[in-house]
Amino acid sequence: MATSRTLAAAAVCAAVALGAVTGCSSSGGFGDSTARQDSGGNQSLTLLIATSGEAETAAVKAATAAWAGKTGNTVTVQIAGDINQQLGQAFAGGNPPDLFYVNSDQFANYAKGGSLYAYGDRIPDAADFSAQLRQAFSYDGKLTCLPKDSSTLGLAVNTAMWQQAGLTEADYPTTWQQLADDAGKLTRNGVTGLVTAPDYQRLGALMKEAGGWVTNPEQTAMTADSPANKQALEYVQTMLKAGSAKYVSEVDAGWGGEALGKGRAAMTIEGNWLKGAMAKDYPDVRYKVLPLPAGPAGQGTLAFSNCWGIAAKSRHQAAGVDLVKHLTSADQQLEFAKAFGVMPSRISALATYAEKYPESKAWVDGITHSQPPVTIPGFTKVLTQFNTDLQSLRTGDPATVLAALQRNGEQAIKNAE
Repeated sequence: MATSRTLAAAAVCAAVALGAVTGCSSSGGFGDSTARQDSGGNQSLTLLIATSGEAETAAVKAATAAWAGKTGNTVTVQIAGDINQQLGQAFAGGNPPDLFYVNSDQFANYAKGGSLYAYGDRIPDAADFSAQLRQAFSYDGKLTCLPKDSSTLGLAVNTAMWQQAGLTEADYPTTWQQLADDAGKLTRNGVTGLVTAPDYQRLGALMKEAGGWVTNPEQTAMTADSPANKQALEYVQTMLKAGSAKYVSEVDAGWGGEALGKGRAAMTIEGNWLKGAMAKDYPDVRYKVLPLPAGPAGQGTLAFSNCWGIAAKSRHQAAGVDLVKHLTSADQQLEFAKAFGVMPSRISALATYAEKYPESKAWVDGITHSQPPVTIPGFTKVLTQFNTDLQSLRTGDPATVLAALQRNGEQAIKNAE
């Protein structure tokens, strides 16, 4: 996968005709707009997913088939070509699927529009899910849908290049200054020390580590135009100007994993989706994942996930909740982790995952100091513009970039009220 890895391995690799998604009857799997709720067995549910590939598709189909065999219900798994577009049209047409993946950047839009059934109060052990992700998928103070997995960012280092530069494990960076020094030493022989994507889904982690962020914790006010955020962008800008850091496009790569795999980057900032991609595409490249070096305010990273959404207009809500309980059980989350590389969102399952996959320790440990995404209705356009502005950070003015983010965000918050 390339740039579609930006949001926690939410790549969409298979396609379904849009008519097949929005035109199904209730008996075909998509719920109708009636208020009647079916009960018992012999219910037919449809689940719409955006898949990262054949492994994820097969794992979800196997998990839903196992639940169906126990309950007497049936589940039809549909693969979306563009899940945001297809869900938007299905909601508008009043005929959505019963269950579906919900991206964090679209969650608030769906919740505000009344499209989601808020079932969090029906999950007795909801506290076992990451607090950061529960916050991300709560609306009006209610946990609306359960996070299906979790992802964080870490610093991936090409260990062969590290050794060739005369560096040892003792030189692994734990501070911003050390990261900048190491990036400079690793920039040699056509290789750039640090390569990353020019977006807030990567550079936002440095804003967090500087003590800043885009909004206040309640997401009721913008905090973008702050000295802490300015310090973070200036730090990145300094390395960009020095040539020890570059954006992925500057090294002819689509994302950080490609830059690392093709030997164009000695280090990159990426999430745990990197693990599966490197094993598949660059199995001979040796690398190690470290925690992101601490900034002025300490350690920080970003948290990503999708959630299991249930349609407000589904007539299979009780069965849908039962299916979600099955899909988010500790055992099933560990099966998903084994099948296609995601990390569990349950804290208990995450501990088991860390024991089984010690190479992922930095990503797992990041959960405790991670920043959940911004989930304000209509905020996607704000962040898209921010990402555009970050592309010219080398020659731009960090204060101007942040002022624009502040201004655009304030307008979005006002419109969301």
